Amino acid sequence: MKKIIILVLIIVPFFTTAQQHLSLEDCYALVNKNYPIAKQSKLLQEKSALDIATINLGKLPKFDLNAQVTYQSDVTQLPIKIPNLTVDPANKDQYKATFDVNQILYNGGLINANAEMKEIQTKTQQQQVQVNLYQLKSKINQLYFSILLSQEKMEILKAKQQQLVSKVNEVKTAVKYGAILAASEKILEAESLKIKQQLTEITYDKKRFIANLASLTFSTIPDNVILIKPIFEKNFTTINGRPELQLFDLQNQQIEHSKTIITKKKVPKINAFGQAGYGNPGLNMLDNSFQTFYMLGVKANWNVFDWNKSKKEKEALTISEAIIVTEKETFLVNTNLQLQEMENEINKLDEITSTDSEIIALRQYVVKSADSQLKNGVITASDYLIELTNLYQAKLNQKIHEIQLDLANANYLIINGN
Repeated sequence: MKKIIILVLIIVPFFTTAQQHLSLEDCYALVNKNYPIAKQSKLLQEKSALDIATINLGKLPKFDLNAQVTYQSDVTQLPIKIPNLTVDPANKDQYKATFDVNQILYNGGLINANAEMKEIQTKTQQQQVQVNLYQLKSKINQLYFSILLSQEKMEILKAKQQQLVSKVNEVKTAVKYGAILAASEKILEAESLKIKQQLTEITYDKKRFIANLASLTFSTIPDNVILIKPIFEKNFTTINGRPELQLFDLQNQQIEHSKTIITKKKVPKINAFGQAGYGNPGLNMLDNSFQTFYMLGVKANWNVFDWNKSKKEKEALTISEAIIVTEKETFLVNTNLQLQEMENEINKLDEITSTDSEIIALRQYVVKSADSQLKNGVITASDYLIELTNLYQAKLNQKIHEIQLDLANANYLIINGN
């Protein structure tokens, strides 16, 4: 039992620590899973299955039960009188109840075409959902790298604070022995308090970014989360896998299939029908009594002239196709412009980050020299503080440039559909 307890105590902290790490891909996956609109894909599929099942019911026989009672002002009568023959006219009040059956024998595959159309419409709607979800990735990038930058700023400020604490202790000793003015200690302590304020500000900013990311991904993200810095390779490619392109293709498919349906609506339609009934009179109009009757038959219908309605509908669909083409071309032009801008941004930041290390090395040399001069009373604490701030600003600039470069790479992949 003790072994089990010890094992649990070892494992639980491991999982707790693991839960505090989050990657950019994890955020993408959380949005695709938890964002409300993501549920629409499944709902659209369920609705489509019901709609298609309803459409296919058109292939089954149609049953109708009808009843009518009429009274008419006149009835058919013989215009002449025949000797020794009396023919009673039909009653003016007539009654009829029928059971009708209609079965489609041929309609040019219109029902199947409508079912296929519903499938294409559903795929188009589902692809629109994917487009909407994909557009959220840019927001995730902005929040994710804002949190990363906050993490880096905090680390740099904490390092600067530790160095100041160490320097304050040194200065206190020097002030005690009269080597340095007492004001030097206060200057450094004031800077330490200023850093404390900056850390407080960054902490609350980070909390706000984390809260926004948690809201966007509909998940719980702790304030002490550690975001994993993604690794990007510089690889500019012209391959465009944006979901919008597939949406344009599906819209074109929908239009082409609409043309097919218009054509099928014009083909002849053949139905079989049957009718069984009971009424007065029946089929024999000269028999004024209630009687049963039935009728079987086949009926054909062909709309041979529709005043060019079908032609105009197809022309309208052709114009819709042209509109989609222009939308796709516009999208590609804008996307390529964004890619060019982002590629330029990546190259610029790449060159900037390559010199950050050199700047930091030079600043460290200056601070080391200033430290020695402060100890010997050559410069004041304010002078030393200026050089120390310049050093940590250079370190901060390096992290800012690195985060900006990573954000630019992430945005490039999003713009390019990868």
